[in-house]
Amino acid sequence: MDRRRFLAAVGAAGTGVVGLGAAPARAAGTIGAFPARQRGWRAAPPDWQALRARLGSRLVLPDDPGYGTARLGFNELNDGQLPGAVAKCLSADDVRACLDVARGHGIPIAARSGGHSYLGYSIPDRGLVIDVRGMAGVRVRPDGTAEVGAGARLIEVYAGLAAAGRLLPAGSCPTVGVGGLTLGGGIGVLGRKYGLTCDRLGAAEVVTADSCLRTASPEQDCDLYWALRGGGGGNFGITTRFAFDTAPAPDLTVFVLAFPAGAVPQVLGAWQQWVAAAPFELWASCQIAGGTPPSCRIVGCWVGDPAGANQQIDRLLRAAATTPTSRTVAPKDYLAAMKFMAGCANDTIAQCHPTWEGGRLTRTGFVAVSRMFGPGPLDPAKVTDLMDGRTGVDLLLDSLGGAVGELAPDATAFPHRHSLASAQVYAGATAATAPQVRATVDAVRDGLAELGAPGAYVNYIDDTLPDWGRAYYGDNLPRLQQVARQYDPDGVFAFPQSVTAA
Repeated sequence: MDRRRFLAAVGAAGTGVVGLGAAPARAAGTIGAFPARQRGWRAAPPDWQALRARLGSRLVLPDDPGYGTARLGFNELNDGQLPGAVAKCLSADDVRACLDVARGHGIPIAARSGGHSYLGYSIPDRGLVIDVRGMAGVRVRPDGTAEVGAGARLIEVYAGLAAAGRLLPAGSCPTVGVGGLTLGGGIGVLGRKYGLTCDRLGAAEVVTADSCLRTASPEQDCDLYWALRGGGGGNFGITTRFAFDTAPAPDLTVFVLAFPAGAVPQVLGAWQQWVAAAPFELWASCQIAGGTPPSCRIVGCWVGDPAGANQQIDRLLRAAATTPTSRTVAPKDYLAAMKFMAGCANDTIAQCHPTWEGGRLTRTGFVAVSRMFGPGPLDPAKVTDLMDGRTGVDLLLDSLGGAVGELAPDATAFPHRHSLASAQVYAGATAATAPQVRATVDAVRDGLAELGAPGAYVNYIDDTLPDWGRAYYGDNLPRLQQVARQYDPDGVFAFPQSVTAA
């Protein structure tokens, strides 16, 4: 499919979508509902040389120079996974060639966009990584529709759109791939005003398990289009291009409030009430650091000038009846605000990339899980108790509501439309400390569920989450399974936490 046909499909779909992370869950796959090795037979290995004839040095095998880097994901805890091959694709036809060679050989097949899969599902052991990083272009049409390659990192999307005076609501981590983020929903710092990233999706170019190249939109393959908006990365095919309905980029104001240790119950209680009643222009994250006692800060973004932001902040502080130890409020343009949220405010765009791409951002080891608050508030004292004494563990609460809540839970595959906030429990870890860290993080996650936060966000994918299919997808799970059966009847893209496996 050429670019003209792709954009024509976008035009036919219209732009009447309502407009919003972190690291996405990209999917590994197996042939059939279960891996071939579990069915008691061995398939012949793929003909890698046939694929090399197509891709040349862009097919990286274990004995090739560069494999040691090409095989890695972002999370260092997954470094023990050794893919059988990494295919660096530059086009949808490259992806089709990969599937034609690898399909039917009993190996996992996974797409990799930014490589941030928490559990390393995008780098399956002994499988094929279909790396779409080479498809990273960002083009903005005169009508504001943005054509974005599935391998573009968020910092590249922000820079490309800002140059055209446009914005897309999305996550804060600059090296996350837009592909995985969008397919899982796309929670981000402008979500309450402009919606989830997936809410802005007008069309997607997808290679399905049969190597067919499709354009999913409201007019074509509409069930697939529905599933791609929040149904999780890698479940239904390999997406190679997106078309987004962007918005004009306004002036923004960012702010950071730090509070004294021991003030968490007051601040969290006030924050929950504050964001629930806030104008759509306000987004704020309450970030609680475990300790004795726990401490917190609030990081936020206001669509407007500092005067408006300060009015909202003052309303919060009156409700919390506490004084922050520091208060930073600063006007920013769209790109500067996104760089600020990304933690690379003083860096060039090139520096906001991973070290292996010439930037300064390094890989790390971590354990992270999630829950979804709401629709009502949780007891702030009990949430604080969960973090008491847990030094090194962070609870990151990102506000939802606003435009996110204007759609019905079944309007897209993302079901958490009535949630107050997403909750990510995060802790750094090494291979040696991972078991203990995992137990601690899981305890906080399960404690939140007992307090009334049963759902979870698929982009923070978690292999010990109880009843994960329902937690991620709610009542949308049966329809997602039906779409998976329609477009991948043989389970080419199945993996341990795929829609098929649920």
